[in-house]
Amino acid sequence: MNLIILKIGGSIITHKDKRGPEVNFKNLRRIVNQLVGVKKRLILIHGAGSFGHQIVKRTGINKGIKKYKDLVSFAETQRLQNDLNSIITKKLIEKGLPAFPYQASSHTITAKGRLVRMDLEAIKGLLSLNMIPVLYGVPTYDTKQGCSILSGDQIASFLAERLKATKIIMASDVDGVFTDNPKKNKKAKQIKEINRKNFEEIKKTLGQSSSTDVTGGMLGKVLELIKTAKKGIPAQIIDGVKKDNIKKALLGKKVGTIIKW
Repeated sequence: MNLIILKIGGSIITHKDKRGPEVNFKNLRRIVNQLVGVKKRLILIHGAGSFGHQIVKRTGINKGIKKYKDLVSFAETQRLQNDLNSIITKKLIEKGLPAFPYQASSHTITAKGRLVRMDLEAIKGLLSLNMIPVLYGVPTYDTKQGCSILSGDQIASFLAERLKATKIIMASDVDGVFTDNPKKNKKAKQIKEINRKNFEEIKKTLGQSSSTDVTGGMLGKVLELIKTAKKGIPAQIIDGVKKDNIKKALLGKKVGTIIKW
């Protein structure tokens, strides 16, 4: 079967703007239910939301280790991510889905925030068994600055290219890419497709996400997806909260914004 990489934004599975970590169980249950019965080879990646962005923004560990206290923040951020991953995989398993918790940072190396090495043998093996590896954005060892934040978006594009995925689906809290932030500007128009002809013009309009995000917001997502689109792997950015949107995207329906080259 063809491989699809589904990335679920932290903004929809957590209450991202809360001061402390808090899961959005209503959205999580809706997402899990859409995956039941979908016969696809799947890698699931989730964002950190309120389990990561606040502590990273407060401590600045995404810019590196500068003092001993940063080491404790590094460890605490990973612990919080593990907690969120455990909650998500538990909900998937309760629905009979073979979700396998997968901590990317234990075998990943970054350099100045860019992923340079990740061992893939275990993921390949899990996929061959029809398991669903569930990865997540993590603080990771960085050869240049000690610590950096490896986003789920970056993991998705890295895996898609090396595992020859057929598509990446990014489920966000907005219905694709818009000419402006649709949460602040009601006149913002949805962009149905981003391609080599219109990308440079669209790039001028892309801003950051509307909530706390230390990994690049919407612009960061699009730039990561353009890299894999250039390798022949199309992507789709969709509203993961809208009813059945994730299932529609998994089944090849045109929802949200398509990115291809």
